Amino acid sequence: MDTHKSVYRVEKVETDFSITGTGNSLHWKNGTALTDFSFPWENGYLPHLSFKALQTPDWLYCLFEVTDTKVIVFVDKHDKKKVMNSDRVELFLRCNEKMAPYYCLELDPLGRILDYKAEHYRRFDMDWSWPNNQLKVKTCQTQSGYSVEVAISKKSLIELGVLQNNRLEAGLFRGKCMEINEGVANLKWISWIKPDSPSPDFHIPSSFGVLML
Repeated sequence: MDTHKSVYRVEKVETDFSITGTGNSLHWKNGTALTDFSFPWENGYLPHLSFKALQTPDWLYCLFEVTDTKVIVFVDKHDKKKVMNSDRVELFLRCNEKMAPYYCLELDPLGRILDYKAEHYRRFDMDWSWPNNQLKVKTCQTQSGYSVEVAISKKSLIELGVLQNNRLEAGLFRGKCMEINEGVANLKWISWIKPDSPSPDFHIPSSFGVLML
């Protein structure tokens, strides 16, 4: 059963708009800032993370804003899996509580997209990609952090089976990269919903809330 804490209402705007990565569009004034994030498995200072979402008849728009003066991005060969070695924000969307299947978007400050399809538990299809021309991502880096703007077509959300009865069952996360050793990132994990797991794991049913459209 949905609880107030785990439901975010996506406000409507009338017209589609271009995303730039800056989050400066006047449309975003219509969105509610979700800032109720936590370090489920860590103690200490929690860097600020804000999420907003808006919708038009055809598109879902999301905005992640990260405040952090030390953002680490790993750049090597051109491979979407390299996103796993960088600071990033993440959006998971599932078809049902059994997570059969669910879809993952991991987005780094350079605008690189790690998109994949998965089945519980941790069966990943990294060769899968979001339907063509149905996903747009723009980013912007500043001295104080970075922002990620996303536009996802409702057509793709319906066809993938994740948009049902005006609801998206979603996980919202950030991997804060502390350091990179020999190409491997040391990450601390930030989440909207505190998963029922003693160790870091978002690939479980309890890590999801609801975006209500």
